[in-house]
Amino acid sequence: MNTGTRQQHRAPRTAGNPASADKSSTVGRPIAVIDHAEIELADSYELPGGELPPDELALEIIAEQVDEFTCSSCFLVRHRSQLARENQGMKYCKDCEG
Repeated sequence: MNTGTRQQHRAPRTAGNPASADKSSTVGRPIAVIDHAEIELADSYELPGGELPPDELALEIIAEQVDEFTCSSCFLVRHRSQLARENQGMKYCKDCEG
């Protein structure tokens, strides 16, 4: 029965010489070589903006102001001028309603 797929035909392994059998199974296949020196070199590179000093990591969190609301759809804090509608105590911004 022909399924339309091509199967590879392999030469039978010889029992007397296992080294030659291993070589025949890797012929034509790419072999990955890992260079540990390059990995160490790549790990030593620091990308711009990669690490921030501790003072830049600190955030001051303030409470929602009187003229702000939290959109019930996108959960962003918006200025009251962005209020599109209020339904059953839930407020929606113009971006979510537009």
